[in-house]
Amino acid sequence: MNPLLSAEQAVLGSVLLDPGQLAHLDWLAPDHFYRPIHQALFAALRKLRTEKHSAVATGERVPLSWVTDAVAEASHHVRGLTAVYPHILISACPRPEHAPMYGRMVLEGAIHRSVTAHAIRLHQAARADALQGEVKGALHHADVLAGVLEDLARRWGSEPRPVAPATPPPTAPVAPPPVRADQVAEDEQFLLAVLVEQPKAMDEVVGWLRPDDFADPAHGQLYRCLGALHHRGEPIDRITVLWEAQRRGLLADGTLTAEQLTAICDGVGAGSAEWLGEQIMRSSVARTAAASARAIRALAENETLAPGRLISHALHALGPLDNVRARWQTANGHPTPAPPAPPTEGPPTAQVHAALARSTARPAARPSECPGSASTSSAARPPSRTHG
Repeated sequence: MNPLLSAEQAVLGSVLLDPGQLAHLDWLAPDHFYRPIHQALFAALRKLRTEKHSAVATGERVPLSWVTDAVAEASHHVRGLTAVYPHILISACPRPEHAPMYGRMVLEGAIHRSVTAHAIRLHQAARADALQGEVKGALHHADVLAGVLEDLARRWGSEPRPVAPATPPPTAPVAPPPVRADQVAEDEQFLLAVLVEQPKAMDEVVGWLRPDDFADPAHGQLYRCLGALHHRGEPIDRITVLWEAQRRGLLADGTLTAEQLTAICDGVGAGSAEWLGEQIMRSSVARTAAASARAIRALAENETLAPGRLISHALHALGPLDNVRARWQTANGHPTPAPPAPPTEGPPTAQVHAALARSTARPAARPSECPGSASTSSAARPPSRTHG
């Protein structure tokens, strides 16, 4: 039996048995359900509650019209709903007063699905931007994903803050699109040749371009050598660069060869370092966005990961992209926007408490058998529980 399907059925069964449970499920939305028929039914039940259905107004024994009217309303939006199905839902609910817990399980499944879907969209946008040499699509979908994570954190009742996972999620390496790979390598080689030929051009890019922005690790290491020479105020030419590469062990470990250095340093050195650096940054943004999307998707597809940890780890996975974005904005003359002020709200709302409610264990003995246990039992019950 699928636990998520059972939870969805139990939530609906709880509300069909006890319409008052809807008051404890305001944080749960119809689109949090996986099955369309469950989405339609939950939306119908909420609508009946908003319209002050007699079953909600009286608070007494639930009339049959509560079930039939819900089926009639839901049937306007979904096909295949029969009059028998609500009875299946009712029989699938062990205890109506546990509706907040069942809803919490539904929300947990929705969080994993939502994060997965948005991670896929981010990865697709990053791949498209890499092919086109753009960054807008990836950055837009990254903002959407960040907003979704913050919204889900509020619904779940946790603080949306990035936390690194103890073990990084396994991700399959994905090579850059072949259509742009040659162009990116050419831009990187051209930039390095310009910087060797025009050492003062380092001032144009050193503030925002990093070795990790290079798609080719060898090019990134060579740029690191140039940065070290520039930082120490030493002369930059093909001999000093070769010497710095040797001192760093890049020739000994095979990262670079003397032939590669000669080919780059003897290349055409006339060009705009700033423009070339921006092209490399475009590639870096798209590549980093794709890597973040793959990491987040791997997290979301891990069913054993609790929603709070999933959200925190996903926000952490967006960190490298935020760093690259900030440097990309600096390269384009756009100041990095100030981070939003932290919320000044008080303790979690009643809805959040309901979302985090858990089932209460049955007392060891009945109140009549154990003096004084009645007050303890009442205190242990969730606030949402009613007594008839």
